[in-house]
Amino acid sequence: MGDPSGVGAEVAVKALASLPAAERSRYAIIGDLPTLERARAACGVDLPFDASTGAVKVIHVPVEGLPGQFGILSPRCGEASYQYIKTAVDLTRSGDAAGIVTAPINKEALNAAGHHYDGHTGMLAHLTGCTSSWMLLASERLNAIHVSTHVSLKDAIERATPERVAETIRVGHNHFRRMGVENPRIAVAGINPHCGENGLFGREDDLQIAPGVAMAKAEGIDVAGPISADTLYHKAYQGAFDLVVAQYHDQGHIPIKLVAFDTAVNVSLGLPIDRVSVDHGTAFDIAGKGLADHVNMLSALEYARRLEG
Repeated sequence: MGDPSGVGAEVAVKALASLPAAERSRYAIIGDLPTLERARAACGVDLPFDASTGAVKVIHVPVEGLPGQFGILSPRCGEASYQYIKTAVDLTRSGDAAGIVTAPINKEALNAAGHHYDGHTGMLAHLTGCTSSWMLLASERLNAIHVSTHVSLKDAIERATPERVAETIRVGHNHFRRMGVENPRIAVAGINPHCGENGLFGREDDLQIAPGVAMAKAEGIDVAGPISADTLYHKAYQGAFDLVVAQYHDQGHIPIKLVAFDTAVNVSLGLPIDRVSVDHGTAFDIAGKGLADHVNMLSALEYARRLEG
């Protein structure tokens, strides 16, 4: 359900209410039942939570001290967000659930509650015992997997080691194979303008990115790069590549959000469980007003269904 004060409850109930009643039985919402009931009323949707036909199961996780209203930045909501995700991970790892679709959480509230993560992906990696994970932003015509995400640009450059670049390519390649692309075409974005212009604008592309690309290419992966990012995304959007490897957060996020703001989804790779998320925030300013658009949640649900095979 995400942060109880955000739009997560609204987009969840709107999305599930828009599905055929027979399809809803495959879903359960983990969160706070009173919040979901308030969201349902605010959105004016007919979505039963009891045992009636077409009902959606609610797994209520009690957390004391919730503000009981939308649009409030609260450490208790951060605690609730953590508890909902932990419950979802436990259910998925036990085999009682096939995967997780997450609504937005608020990083400030999460950290104020004492859970010091940079977001869902880092938290999920910790809860599942993974040392590495990756963020993929997926849309119909453009997809980007990130070498690093929620770190400073300076740290992102340092993290773009040949080994990390090569492993990012491998993870993306394997995921797209799983999604039915037999031989994914992957392009790796350069980290400097024009990939450094042979050292004129820096040597990171020559010393860090290119060796990683060579390692993956030697394994038989169809990968090209580094390619100057200012032209690469246009080529990928026109169909030249199935996947772009972005070196840092904004290099991957800005193009995706420009061309697929409402439909792109966030997929966590490298975890032992499947997780897909909406690609928007808690939107405290409109939470509880019934205004939140559920199209992105529908896209996340559809991607999760594809992961089931």
